[in-house]
Amino acid sequence: MADFQAQHSGQAQGSYPVQKSEQEWRESLSPEQFRILRQKGTEPAFRNQYCDFKGQGVYRCAGCDAVLFDSNTKYDSGSGWPSFWQPVSKERIKELPDSSHNMYRIEAVCANCGGHLGHVFEDGPQPTGLRYCMNSASLSFEAQ
Repeated sequence: MADFQAQHSGQAQGSYPVQKSEQEWRESLSPEQFRILRQKGTEPAFRNQYCDFKGQGVYRCAGCDAVLFDSNTKYDSGSGWPSFWQPVSKERIKELPDSSHNMYRIEAVCANCGGHLGHVFEDGPQPTGLRYCMNSASLSFEAQ
């Protein structure tokens, strides 16, 4: 855990290719998507769209439509949120330190628009040992 945390200490937010004003985000997202993607909210465990979903395809960022995860890397973590053991590419997700709520976690944001997706934990399955624990409202699904 210490090595994982050290890798993520000090990474800055930076800028993102997709830039919109707060008003533009509010107009393009549902209130729940805005709360989660732009205000770093969380949806209830076990009561979200993709927790138990088993479709085959890709998961995109609900904010900018970037492909983030493939259904072949989704698994049932028992956490109550959709979980993946890796993104389609490490470049698609920025991992940032998050010390909110008196905890140290690694926040996962879309590298294209900066939208909050969820968090990354080191308790996932092999081959990565990671769990990308995402909010369903941050994602859209495209069947393939």
